[in-house]
Amino acid sequence: MNISSDVDTCQERVEAARQHLVTPEEATHLADLFRLLGDPTRARLLYALLEAGELCVHDLAVEVEVSDTAVSHALRLLRTAGIVATRRSGRMIYYRLADAHVRMLLDLSREHLRHDAVDPAPRLGLAHGN
Repeated sequence: MNISSDVDTCQERVEAARQHLVTPEEATHLADLFRLLGDPTRARLLYALLEAGELCVHDLAVEVEVSDTAVSHALRLLRTAGIVATRRSGRMIYYRLADAHVRMLLDLSREHLRHDAVDPAPRLGLAHGN
């Protein structure tokens, strides 16, 4: 085995990774996005919208079993982040996923969870509720 070629290969992989590494700003935005999606209530709201397509605050509150106020607050955060969009019909405002990318992210996340039926919390060193 040639140690020199191993070092060259390693350096090539490091350089390739460096070229595709996210910038510090992108990393911050990604962390913010995942932190926003990391709230169980917001996650349930998003999956409700994924399944229903479009719902008002009251219907979402009934669906996820939280107060209208909590739903409104969560939706404001999600709308500001560009994750959900709105449509007004008279006095009612209906919420939906903002675009296909959000739908794909949710679909892939759920598929990842279903891929391994074992509870991921112990593997990740997380306690329930964190």
